[in-house]
Amino acid sequence: MTGVPAPSSYKAHELIAQDIEAYLRKHQHKSLLRFITCGSVDDGKSTLIGRLLYDAKMIFEDQLAALTADSIRIGTQGRNIDFALLVDGLAAEREQGITIDVAYRYFATEKRKFIVADTPGHEQYTRNMVTGASTANLAVILVDARKGVLTQTRRHSYLTQLLGIKNIVLAVNKMDLVNYAQATFDAIVADYRVFAGSIGIEDFIAIPISSLAGDNITATSGNTAWYSGPSLISHLETVEIDASGAQRRPFRMPVQWVNRPNLDFRGFSGTIAGGRVKPGDSITVAKSGRASTVARIVTQEGDLQEAVAGQSVTITLADALDCGRGDVLAAAEDSPEIADQFEATLVWMADEELLPGRPYWLKLATQLVTATVHSPKYQINVNTMERLAAKTLGLNAIGVATLSTDKALVFEPYEKSRELGGFILIDKISNATVAAGMLHFALRRSSNVHWQPLDIDRDAHARLKHQRPRLLWFTGLSGAGKSSIANLVQKKLYALGKHSFLLDGDNIRHGLNKDLGFTDADRVENIRRIGEVAKLMTDAGLIVLTAFISPFRAERRMVREMSLPGEFIEIYVETPLEVAEQRDVKGLYKKARAGQLKHFTGIDSPYEPPEQPEIRVNTVKSSAEDAADEIVAYVMAGVTG
Repeated sequence: MTGVPAPSSYKAHELIAQDIEAYLRKHQHKSLLRFITCGSVDDGKSTLIGRLLYDAKMIFEDQLAALTADSIRIGTQGRNIDFALLVDGLAAEREQGITIDVAYRYFATEKRKFIVADTPGHEQYTRNMVTGASTANLAVILVDARKGVLTQTRRHSYLTQLLGIKNIVLAVNKMDLVNYAQATFDAIVADYRVFAGSIGIEDFIAIPISSLAGDNITATSGNTAWYSGPSLISHLETVEIDASGAQRRPFRMPVQWVNRPNLDFRGFSGTIAGGRVKPGDSITVAKSGRASTVARIVTQEGDLQEAVAGQSVTITLADALDCGRGDVLAAAEDSPEIADQFEATLVWMADEELLPGRPYWLKLATQLVTATVHSPKYQINVNTMERLAAKTLGLNAIGVATLSTDKALVFEPYEKSRELGGFILIDKISNATVAAGMLHFALRRSSNVHWQPLDIDRDAHARLKHQRPRLLWFTGLSGAGKSSIANLVQKKLYALGKHSFLLDGDNIRHGLNKDLGFTDADRVENIRRIGEVAKLMTDAGLIVLTAFISPFRAERRMVREMSLPGEFIEIYVETPLEVAEQRDVKGLYKKARAGQLKHFTGIDSPYEPPEQPEIRVNTVKSSAEDAADEIVAYVMAGVTG
């Protein structure tokens, strides 16, 4: 019968199943070490992991056969095995001989289980190194014995220290290419020790190795008789890791989702980030401060009498509390901090520079908020540890800055908790991760400055004026006709007895924003300030009109999010560039074309047209008067109160 194995194969399947079960039983109680390999490009990281897998007998026969064939076809070792090909899975990696993505591999020895992340050495992919290091207990930093300590060695070392990795191995690789010279090894170790001390790495172990030849990988090598330390695998098997450290911290569990399979069950699911919890324990919803006790700890295998850091569970409470995704359950007697302004270290991961003032998504554990980053306090020179003045951060730059969030975050300093202190920034338009960050502390003004409630609120102002506030946001190229149309709209609203105010781009730059130029960063700050002023004016019950180029969608979205639903009306004054240039009464386009005016929108600075504006007017097809009538009709349909 097709698809049914012959009787003799049943025994084979049974034996395989028994072997797998025996293997799992053998390894299930071993401790687990997560480590990364990092360092400069072509220092031999992938080759080292391939050698570890090979020596640990973690390569199946068919994999070995394929590896042998690939080594001959595209490898770098002639007819010998190129161990790097075991890890370099992407076609681009094999062709270029570099690691691009983070490759995770599992292997085990008689004493311990391991998950190793092979992280890229090329500077362009530093962001991937941060990803791999974020969950590691140990870092193996490789150095090519022929090249010594390089900039990327320093950068990766600084990042491992920054990310809280305490166990460092300096693996001086390719010793076979320097004739196993002790003097070379000692000089590299001495050089690295000076640098390590300057960044706070208090201790590390240095091992001379050859990933390709296998020296000091699984056993000490006779080629380095002058070396008396352990082999690499021996150190990895015996290094002490504080596996229970997270369990000794106060209880913390970010809520991933509310588990509500039926009307009789309501639990809060997540992974415990710190501490222990038992039924009967007093806990709080950290942000609200509301308290209850743990009723049950539910898992798929049944209820637990205790759960610890690292376990994924569902917790039910004795009381019905308002709690959802993004909240944090915490020990009642020791709650985490709550704030909306912080100092943090940022590792910038995007090709586009940081734009101070631009809103980004900030994701910390299960919390997602809008954050704006202020101009960096300084940037770190990874070679000298010098603090450099910086207005922004570029790709792979590391700097310290303050940031603000639109909602309070439950957090702990990164040095206390990776889970509640580490975050990422996400671009709101592309959804790409642009930075990784580590919170240091909350700013004092975060707790000292509070919003003052007023007896005469925005609704009272609006009732007095018999209208609903609106923010009419005119956007378009210079010369599109924004100010002309906005001025006509205000005159028509005035004639109808409506209270309005026009904020014009040129006028604002004579006063409030006279200190700003026209760089991308200054444009972002220009719109941020205007958004704040416009918000105060709508709070006063006014219909506010703004006429600004406002070239970036992200900042227009930022102002929209400051407004109440339905209050922000985006008006795209659509005019082709060539038409705008013909109307150039100020001669700005001519100067920009001649190179006399830098950062001019449409010439050497981009304009991002609105994708779904509430109103779109084409000044080629319609007159300014007609456009104004259309806008007033739209506005009047919703402002009468």
